[in-house]
Amino acid sequence: MQVDDIRRLVKIFQESDIDELEVSWGEGRTIRMTRRLGHQNGDFTSHGTPSSFVAPAMPVAPLVPESSPAAATEQINPAEAGLVEIRSPMVGTFYRAPSPGAPNYVEIGSRVEKGQVVCIVEAMKLMNEIEAEVSGVLVKGAVENGSPVEFNQTLFLVRPD
Repeated sequence: MQVDDIRRLVKIFQESDIDELEVSWGEGRTIRMTRRLGHQNGDFTSHGTPSSFVAPAMPVAPLVPESSPAAATEQINPAEAGLVEIRSPMVGTFYRAPSPGAPNYVEIGSRVEKGQVVCIVEAMKLMNEIEAEVSGVLVKGAVENGSPVEFNQTLFLVRPD
């Protein structure tokens, strides 16, 4: 099953009146989507392969037009020497913490180790942990919590050891 197939399944599920959908293919591969009781139509959780997990839904911040002053302050200067970018591997929604009210994975100015989880990017209701690719000090955050992110967009800047 390809990503486009999964996207179509999610769309069909969101637009339908069914409360649960489970699709199995291959050996041990299953996607299960279940609507949460008491929530709006289209609000559901999904359970994928064991490498993915589902966290509670978080509010999504509105998209800020690029011409606004807030967007200008978030842009990263690629000429910042000696810094390593942690980039988003997918399109989705950026979250600094595993759930609302939980502490952030990392804070600006803190030390991170290679492989340490620094944030989550939610894509199609699946929460994907993003890890630091180098050890060093986190010097800048490039995205506001709850903001949409694009593939390969810079999330953080790290000054490597």
